[in-house]
Amino acid sequence: MKNEFKVIANLLSENTRVLDVGCGDGSLMSLLEKEKGIEVRGLEIDQTNVQKCIHKGLSVIQGNAETELHQFPDRSFDYVILSQTLQAFYDPSKVMNELLRIGKSVIVSIPNFGFWKVRLKLLLFGKMPVTKTLPNTWYNTPNLHMCTIKDLFIFCDEKSIKIKKVIGINEDKTSYIKKSNLEIKNLFSKVGIFLIG
Repeated sequence: MKNEFKVIANLLSENTRVLDVGCGDGSLMSLLEKEKGIEVRGLEIDQTNVQKCIHKGLSVIQGNAETELHQFPDRSFDYVILSQTLQAFYDPSKVMNELLRIGKSVIVSIPNFGFWKVRLKLLLFGKMPVTKTLPNTWYNTPNLHMCTIKDLFIFCDEKSIKIKKVIGINEDKTSYIKKSNLEIKNLFSKVGIFLIG
């Protein structure tokens, strides 16, 4: 299980309603149901992943988060989770607004393009890096918007989105990120997890 999923699970209290947007094969949903007893629903665009979720007995609907989040009523979930998908949307700002409308709180995780190894590979080799958290080459990547932890901090500030907590992950190490340590944590975190609302 990914360390990221453990961190997300720890941000959630028991007996809450959760929507996992872009839930993939349902791995995070399974963890939340089994370990925290959380009522979780999924939204997933890929038919194969939807079938995997259904096979696991998970509640999932097939749909495109970019165009179909309007179907969910305001504040219909305690938490909405968007795990490593924000950078793949054509209009991330619109999606964020929808997530904040649907959930009382929102958890967003991103692969950090500001991680030092990513920066170094770009600097030394002059080409888009391929890493464990960014496994695709430039021409077949789903990532449309290269985002760093610092970028998402600034985005939230500009949009007056309240940041409740930010956690950086590097392998099995986690650390809290705030404005005072943002520069260094942006450099040394592979993944950023934002709790906003």
